[in-house]
Amino acid sequence: MSVRVKKFIGTILLIALVSIYALVATLVAVSLLGAASTLTHLAYFFFTGLLWILPAMAIIKWMVAEPRSR
Repeated sequence: MSVRVKKFIGTILLIALVSIYALVATLVAVSLLGAASTLTHLAYFFFTGLLWILPAMAIIKWMVAEPRSR
């Protein structure tokens, strides 16, 4: 697969990842943290704000990898 196609697919995947992740993280926060303290909210959003980076790094690593020679 060419680098150009991989970057296109990776871009679509990153946009989908961020959109879905933000929606799920917000829904979980609204449903579970309604009566929680400010410190709990801060910890939750700090953790979830950093957690999406792990799958994004994997997608970006795949996007920029050189094609295998045959």
